[in-house]
Amino acid sequence: MTGGATQIHPNALVEPGAELGEGVQIGPFCHVGPSVKLGDGVRLKSHVVVTGRTEVGEETEIFPFSCIGEIPQDLKFKGEASELRIGARNRIREHVTMNTGTEGGGGITRVGDDGLFMAGCHVAHDCMVGNRVIIVNNAALAGHCVIEDDVIIGGLSGVHQWVRIGRGAIIGAVTMVTNDVIPHGLVQAPRGELDGLNLIGLKRRGVARSDITALRAAFQMLAQGEGTFQDRARRLGEETESDYVRQIVDFVSGATDRSFLTPGSSG
Repeated sequence: MTGGATQIHPNALVEPGAELGEGVQIGPFCHVGPSVKLGDGVRLKSHVVVTGRTEVGEETEIFPFSCIGEIPQDLKFKGEASELRIGARNRIREHVTMNTGTEGGGGITRVGDDGLFMAGCHVAHDCMVGNRVIIVNNAALAGHCVIEDDVIIGGLSGVHQWVRIGRGAIIGAVTMVTNDVIPHGLVQAPRGELDGLNLIGLKRRGVARSDITALRAAFQMLAQGEGTFQDRARRLGEETESDYVRQIVDFVSGATDRSFLTPGSSG
């Protein structure tokens, strides 16, 4: 809940210029930089660094030893003004790092609402992370990745720069993803193979059986149909009445700098 008096531990350092909402709690040995904005009800537990031009949305909780808003780990970065914007109600666990953007990526890193970022994970410069995303322990996003809503990325996994992961997809643990992943895809194996659909996630979100059936049929067509992967997706778009299949079609037809993980292929 938001509201109430802001509480700053006497051993915390909040630099002049920082903007704090109502009910913010800043624990011992935290450091909040002069260009930081903390929304209502944000809680920094202890030993948290929030720096740079960083905005943290309401009721987000950040756990000890996280470093949020530091400069990018990119040798092309020359100190240009850039930002990190984090949405509401995120849980950012111990030792998480999230960097600001770069001039080459639009100057901003964005994180949506209601995410869970488990211990030791990393969100690099210029990433666009959607809502309700879960990144498990020690997984890492390289620069410029686009992670759509409801994605789960398993522990110790890595996502190559510029890769897009479509909404509702799941990446298994210890997986390297070097190509785009279709919405609701299931990716696993060390070099990232598109191995099916995230059926458990679809059922948990209450997706209708008819849509799940349509997605199964669409996956089979993408795997075994005639023509290129893009040709098969285009034909799906002409035939489908399912909004979920349409998500795949729109994703495949979207702009990208990477190839796609296709059924039976690896990154």
